Parts: sequence; structure tokens; C-alpha cells
Amino acid sequence: MTAENSIMVFIEQRDGVIADVSLELVCEAKRLTHDLGVPVTGVAAGYNLKQNLKTLGRYGCEKVYYVNDKRLSHFTSVPYAKVIVDVLRKYRPQIVLYGASTIGRDVAPRVASEMKCGLTADCTELKIGDYKIKTKEYKNILHQIRPAFGGNIIATIVSPEGDMSMATVREGVMKMSPPDLSKEADIIETSCDLTEDDFMTEVIEIVRKEKKVNLKSAQIIVSAGMGANSPEAIQLVKELASVLGGEVGSSRPVVDSGTLLKEHQVGQTGTTVRPNLYIACGISGQIQHRAGMAEAKRIIAINTDENAPIFDIAHYGIVGDVLDVIPKMIKAYKAEA
Repeated sequence: MTAENSIMVFIEQRDGVIADVSLELVCEAKRLTHDLGVPVTGVAAGYNLKQNLKTLGRYGCEKVYYVNDKRLSHFTSVPYAKVIVDVLRKYRPQIVLYGASTIGRDVAPRVASEMKCGLTADCTELKIGDYKIKTKEYKNILHQIRPAFGGNIIATIVSPEGDMSMATVREGVMKMSPPDLSKEADIIETSCDLTEDDFMTEVIEIVRKEKKVNLKSAQIIVSAGMGANSPEAIQLVKELASVLGGEVGSSRPVVDSGTLLKEHQVGQTGTTVRPNLYIACGISGQIQHRAGMAEAKRIIAINTDENAPIFDIAHYGIVGDVLDVIPKMIKAYKAEA
């Protein structure tokens, strides 16, 4: 079939609820289309999802190619990959985006291998631009930007010689645009020749455990770094978060030391957050951590080192010991409350 030249997003869903990361990617794809002049489309697999998928139009998705099959109610790697490959071969989009979730990280490499195209994992930024190598110049290709070498550098990756580029993008990295409630996506049901041999596993039971910490939705986060990794400092961080009605976050070293659980971790290998207020307590501010919280609306940094990198992005900086500063913040807030 003739190439559609769209930007296509893999629409991830659980029990019919579209994942936030898919909505974020549709919004990002819409922004990218300003440079390309192509439509945003989606590919989805599942059962009885048609009405839910129509809401993608509110975020800029024009069409969703949808395979409706009861056997696809729950994600399994092989049949989902086969569905996506089948749609890609029919419609040949220019760019394909996946969430860097457990599902996206599972299915994207399978599809990229089958399509024989490049795939960049865990992108934090996407751009459309030109690329020149020797005497050959490529126009309007996807620049896939992500931290590399443990987060010490930012790499821009391109795959110019293929006719399709793929990337996975971490949840929370891309901004979600306000929805236009007057719009709906056009749902195009398509078939895929799925056989019983494709379903090599069977979902017997689904057990869900609710997260005790929801950093992504928190409007206030108080995070502890190695400068606040003592029992006394951690207790103060928790108390400040409680007083402010926020969540407790942390840098990776605090999690690696066993002080706090992984669900508290903010940064490149943790959760990407965009709260109204982020208070960094004893966090040096290496790029790995900043990648996960630099888009906070207000950042307050507390550190004994006046040259700590965290001060470069902080809106307000306090040079001091968290054991001295945090009790004063708690006292001041309680006095105003």
C-alpha cells in the first residue's frame, strides 16, 4: 500500500483505559506534525475499545487502525506485535512512537526487528530536523534525543537510511495538551490473520497491586538526596511532605542505599514528574536526576554546596544543612497555616 507518511502512535490500554503515556505521545506527535505536515494516527489492539479510542481525537489523533479481537483483551507479546507489524506494512507511517512502559519496551523491539528499522529507547525529547553525512543530506527526519553513558551525556540518534523511524518515550516526559472535546478520531477496524499458534501464552489471572506512592500525579514533591540520607533527615523530609500535602521522592543513590523504595525514585531511571512544587533536599542535581524533574513549575533546592548543579535549575536556592533548614520551613508553614 502507498506510504501514508503519518506519525503513528501505539495506543496502550489496560481494561479499556487508554494509558496516559499514549495520550502524551499523541500530543507530542501533533506537535511534530507542525514541521512535517502529516497526520497523527494510532494503532490499537484489544476488544470493545471503539468508543474509548474515539477520544484520542481530542488530543490530535485523526485515525486509529484497530484490530478488535476478544483474544487481544489482555496484552501478550506475539499477537500484539503481529497486529502492529500488519498495520505498519499496510499503511507505512514515517514515524512510530511507543511508551517506554513494560508493554512498550516488550513489543517495540519485536516490531522493529520484523520491520528492519531503527529503534531508540527511552527518549526524553523528539525533534524533526535535517542530517548530513558526507555529501548526502537527509531532510525532515526524526531526531531522537536521550541520555547516554549513565546519563553523563545527551545523545541525538538518527536512522536516516530507513523509511521508518521508531522510538520509545518515557511516561511523563511529554506534555499533554488540553483536549478539544468537540473532536473524535476516525476508527478504522482492520483485520489481522491471527492463529492459535500466535497465542503461545494464556492469561489465567490478573493480580493488581495499587501503588502506595503516586509521584506522577503529585503536585508537591519533597525529595531526599544523599545529603539528606540520615534517619533524622529522612524523617524531616517525610514530615515536610506531610505538612505540605505532598509525596516523598528521592534520588537514585538514596534508593540504592536501601533507605527508600524504588517507587520514590525521581530521575532518568525513576519517575519523570512535573509538580507545581519540587523541593530538592540534599540532592546534588546530576543530569540523571534533573532529567526527571527539571520541568517542575517551581524548584526549591537545599544543599550545603553552593556550587551544586541543582542550583542551576532551581528557582530558589538555600545554601544550608537540611537538618537546620527543613525544621524552619515546617515551622514557618505551620505559622502561616
